[in-house]
Amino acid sequence: MKSVRPKKNLGQHFLTDLNIAKRIADTVDSCPDIPVLEIGPGMGVLTQYLVEKPRKIKAVEIDSESVAYLSERYPEMRDCIIAEDFLRMDLHALFEGRQFVLTGNYPYDISSQIFFKLIDNKELIPCCTGMIQREVALRMAASPGNKTYGILSVLMQAWYDVEYLFTVDEGVFNPPPKVKSAVIRMRRNNVTDLGCDEKLFKRVVKTVFNQRRKMLRVSLRQIFTTPPQTGFYEQEMMTKRPEQLSIAQFVELTNIIEAELKKQEKS
Repeated sequence: MKSVRPKKNLGQHFLTDLNIAKRIADTVDSCPDIPVLEIGPGMGVLTQYLVEKPRKIKAVEIDSESVAYLSERYPEMRDCIIAEDFLRMDLHALFEGRQFVLTGNYPYDISSQIFFKLIDNKELIPCCTGMIQREVALRMAASPGNKTYGILSVLMQAWYDVEYLFTVDEGVFNPPPKVKSAVIRMRRNNVTDLGCDEKLFKRVVKTVFNQRRKMLRVSLRQIFTTPPQTGFYEQEMMTKRPEQLSIAQFVELTNIIEAELKKQEKS
C-alpha cells in the first residue's frame, strides 16, 4: 500500500510515534458513550486506535490521497470517511443531530478557525481533544494576567474547561514542524448563558485584544460611532488592559457597552 505524501499546502505533519498516537486517541475516553469525529486523519495514526473503541467513529479529510489510503487500509471505515472541508460542514448532519467528541492532529494553519467553529457548535460538542501547536495550546489554557492570555483564551474558556495535557517534540513527525506541539482536552463547563449579548461579547474581546497594550478607554473607542456620554471612560474598569480582565469582567464590560449603545440609539 502506497504511503501518503505530506503536503505543505495542507499543513500536513504526520505523527510517527505510536505511543503518543495512542495517548492522544485515549483522550476521547474522558467523554464516553457518544460518537467521535476525527479531523485530518492523514495516514490513520490516530484512527487505528480510535476504531478499537466501542463507539461510532467518523473522519473528515480534505486530502483525496489520504481518503483513498484510509479507505483501503480501514475498509470498515469506508462509509465513515468524509471527503470534505471541516470548516464548511454542517455538523448537525454528522450523527443525526447527536452530540459527539471532536479530536485529531489539527492542521496548525487552521486550528483557530476549527476552535471558533467548535464554539459555534458547542451544543453538539461537549468534549474536544487533540494536538495543536504548543503556542496555541498555551494561549487557550492561559489565565488572566498571563502574557499569552488573549482572544482564544477568553472565547474558549467562556464555554469550555481547557486542560493542557502534555508537550510533543518536533522529532516525532514527518516532516518535523518548526515548533513544538501540545495535546489538549476541552470539556464543556456549566455555562448555558453568558449573561450578555454573545455577538457583542465576541466583538468586544476581539477589539480590545487587537490593541492589547492599550487601556480599555482607548481601545474601546472604535466600538462607538458616537462618543459615549461623559463619565463612561472614567469608570474604574476602563483603566485596565484586556489581559487583566477575567471572563466574568468581560461579560460585565459587554453589558456596560450594550447599555451605552442603547442609550445612543434612543438619543
